[in-house]
Amino acid sequence: MLKFILTFALSYLWHSLGVTIGYHRLLSHRSFKCAKLVEYFWILAGYLAFEGSPLWWATMHRVHHQYTDTPLDPHSPRYGLKHAYSGWMGAKTYPEHINPQHECPDLVHDRVYRFLDRGGDLRSAHKLTATTGLLFRAWIWAVFGWRNALASLLAGVTVLQIPLLINTVCHIPKLGYKTFARDDDSVNVWWLGILAMGEGWHNNHHAFPASARSGLKPHELDVSWLTLRLLRSFGLVSEMSEVSQARQDVMHGEDL
Repeated sequence: MLKFILTFALSYLWHSLGVTIGYHRLLSHRSFKCAKLVEYFWILAGYLAFEGSPLWWATMHRVHHQYTDTPLDPHSPRYGLKHAYSGWMGAKTYPEHINPQHECPDLVHDRVYRFLDRGGDLRSAHKLTATTGLLFRAWIWAVFGWRNALASLLAGVTVLQIPLLINTVCHIPKLGYKTFARDDDSVNVWWLGILAMGEGWHNNHHAFPASARSGLKPHELDVSWLTLRLLRSFGLVSEMSEVSQARQDVMHGEDL
């Protein structure tokens, strides 16, 4: 049982950081720089958590920031909790106002990301994601046994829920707190800050989306930021964007 829990915990950590560091802070916001091999390492971790095409993920997230909590936002809970949580993922193709060529010109030329996106056929891309994730667990079963495979699968499926919860819970004002008064509904939610490796400090993130750090107060634990600092100490990442205290103070002043 202890081995199962340890495998689950390590898998959860790797997959979670793949989503937060790879899909979100790197591809979606370019909040730091790294070598392509390091980039693919983190993207693989997220992809094996059933997160889908990296190009699709980054495109939808950039549009989310562009149109936050408006009718053009892909997943605002203002227009239904079910839609915000998972309903938006059922589309066969990109919505008319969303074009990866326009939203992610820095990603569309990557052959790996284009392949995983299946030419914009989103259902085909999601099927490829699911198949790859299941084959990965089949390999773990063959090499390390079914218990480790099950722990890995449960970790991947659990991690898949976290961004969906953030899309929903962190845009319901009564469920969290605002540090910065924005026009959108984004709030900081402490328990998601922990489960999502720092992504739950969502109001902070919407105030400073390009920042590699989301937990701005001492009590706002940001495991992704701490991991990035560790990677920087080994020379694996560089040019990490961090919002200064002066800029935070200015933002507070603007809010007042």
